[in-house]
Amino acid sequence: MEIKEAQQQVDHWIKTVGVRYFSELTNMAILTEEVGELARHMARIYGDQSYKKGEQASFPPGRSAGEGPLADEMADVLWVLICLANQTGVDLTEALQKNFEKKNIRDANRHKDNEKLKG
Repeated sequence: MEIKEAQQQVDHWIKTVGVRYFSELTNMAILTEEVGELARHMARIYGDQSYKKGEQASFPPGRSAGEGPLADEMADVLWVLICLANQTGVDLTEALQKNFEKKNIRDANRHKDNEKLKG
């Protein structure tokens, strides 16, 4: 699915199943909450924290990160970000392309010349 298509599908879902968009401020608060949930799982799966007894385990047996809580939380973050983009008139495809251009100019040699990043 392309980003533009994702924006259209979220808009269609919001208008048909979700009834209407939440306000931009509410969606910003929801985005913050979803990023926090993603961070919580990252800290337990890759960091030094562990899940509490009875809390969701990192991954179901035999499944990868792409099928567990990380994938679900990342999709939630993306969903709300798309909602905010739709509400504020941001074309995420165009915004991402412009962001690449900015980074290519700004960072052309920055990372290559960073001593901390050299093997």
